[in-house]
Amino acid sequence: MPDTYHTLTWQGDANGTLLMIDQTLLPTEFREITCDSVESVYEAIRVLRVRGAPAIGVAAAYGIVIGLQSVREADSRAFRVQLSATCERLASSRPTAVNLFWAIDRMQKVAATYAHLASPDRHDRLFREACAIDAEDKEMCRAIGQHGQALLQDGNGVLTHCNAGALATAGSGTALSVMFAACDAGKSLHVYADETRPLLQGARLTAWELQQQGIPVTVICDNMAAQVMKEGRIQAVVTGADRIAANGDAANKIGTYGIAVLAKHHSIPFYVAAPSSTFDLSLSDGEHIPIEQRDRSEVAAGFGRQTVPDGVDVYNPAFDVTPASLITALITELGVIENPNHESVREHLAQAKQSASAAEADGATDL
Repeated sequence: MPDTYHTLTWQGDANGTLLMIDQTLLPTEFREITCDSVESVYEAIRVLRVRGAPAIGVAAAYGIVIGLQSVREADSRAFRVQLSATCERLASSRPTAVNLFWAIDRMQKVAATYAHLASPDRHDRLFREACAIDAEDKEMCRAIGQHGQALLQDGNGVLTHCNAGALATAGSGTALSVMFAACDAGKSLHVYADETRPLLQGARLTAWELQQQGIPVTVICDNMAAQVMKEGRIQAVVTGADRIAANGDAANKIGTYGIAVLAKHHSIPFYVAAPSSTFDLSLSDGEHIPIEQRDRSEVAAGFGRQTVPDGVDVYNPAFDVTPASLITALITELGVIENPNHESVREHLAQAKQSASAAEADGATDL
């Protein structure tokens, strides 16, 4: 597990600040920025200074704590109004990553449970909840890695798309945690990282993370994946996910669906690693997952250089949806869901609900 860098770090007590790596500058510059307002957290999520569904959820939880600092000593009405405004603002930052809404909803439920407390005590309770979400994310990453590494064999070539490592979480990652854990178990891997157009998260971030950990990595253009598979270099594909529907359909960075189709054709197992909080059971299938549409400039003038003529339309969806029929298994902190479908997903997540209820009962004595 990476221990030389931390995507998100809280400094201080409930009146503290959130420190995060500015991922828009990697791999050529490593810089940490300080978020001390709701707008700074919103901006960081929106422009991808922090990205990856789990990390976005943690950032949002801390963002709520930051947003309430100005009304910590105010009356309950002012606290309630500011809480609503803060949650609404953060929820508007990105539409696809369900962990964002999961974290906001969880914080709102805690605020409602402790509505009888004075504002300072209520604020402190929300701060502890944000810290809990952070800690749980770290443990989630560790567990996903342990469950997933068993699916990889010594000597495997592994393809991954986008970045689902420590930079996308508060811990060691989701997809990359599987690779980190496999290497920790003594397995030798060679990772192929799609560059991941148009923002190159694979080339900029995944390759950087793997290099930091001494894991052999080769960057390929997105359109090279079929050839690399045909050459027999890939024995498994592991990606993350930003939202998973009730039937196991998974939304991830644009291009993931194409990789899954190629993997199916070449009889290569395709694994999706994501926490149980990434599942959205309100959506029966992936057709209902909202897909974020991003700015034309990311394609037409990526990284400051124009590559598309003025006046030419650009279509720039940030995500696509991989049908469950193409997914060999989903890997969560609870274990592995093979051949995911409505029934297997429901049974698997029942464990998560039981675990959450037990944790809630343990925390009920905090105040």
